[in-house]
Amino acid sequence: MLKVHEIFASIQGESSYAGWPCGFLRLSGCNLACRWCDTLHAGDSYAEMTVADATAALAGLGLPLVEVTGGEPLLAPQTPELVKRLCDLDLTVLVETNGSFDIAVLDARATAVVDVKCPGSGMEHRNDYGNLERLRPHDEVKFVLADRTDYDFALDIASRIWRTHIVHFSPVAATLASAELAAWMVADRVQARLGLQLHKHIWSPDARGV
Repeated sequence: MLKVHEIFASIQGESSYAGWPCGFLRLSGCNLACRWCDTLHAGDSYAEMTVADATAALAGLGLPLVEVTGGEPLLAPQTPELVKRLCDLDLTVLVETNGSFDIAVLDARATAVVDVKCPGSGMEHRNDYGNLERLRPHDEVKFVLADRTDYDFALDIASRIWRTHIVHFSPVAATLASAELAAWMVADRVQARLGLQLHKHIWSPDARGV
């Protein structure tokens, strides 16, 4: 059974799909404890659902773009089957993962958005760097940055993959000013996108179900 925290329709706030209406399925539970985590509410609140019921509920939102997120979606052994069923429905499927699990278990038709943890998260040691070799052409990589140390760390890794994959640099809200990060990126001619979590600008940063 899947531990489903919430299913809702909103605007995609991150990745190259930012701005598109999107259906979200958020699973409960995570194996990491990032210092700046903004989804602690998904830790232990859930309803159990079969893969079939979860697929029907998410597809039933009527949106061609859907995302499976968390928590950490790959913590659940049923997630690959859920993703496959969604792909079989000809949906565009995003899977946002914290980068500590092997993404090769995901259906090749899905897009993995892999979050590489920077030192400021306190979880850098949990990165599965093998995922950088497992990326499919359409997969994307995200770095969430708290300070200049995180930026330099991300710059080193991102420079190895940004010619072949979409890379996002996102500042930790209320910790690193977006203007400061933007200035660094321009100065260094970074081939990455500045990600500002669009949903937090549309609604309150503390709003849920958006």
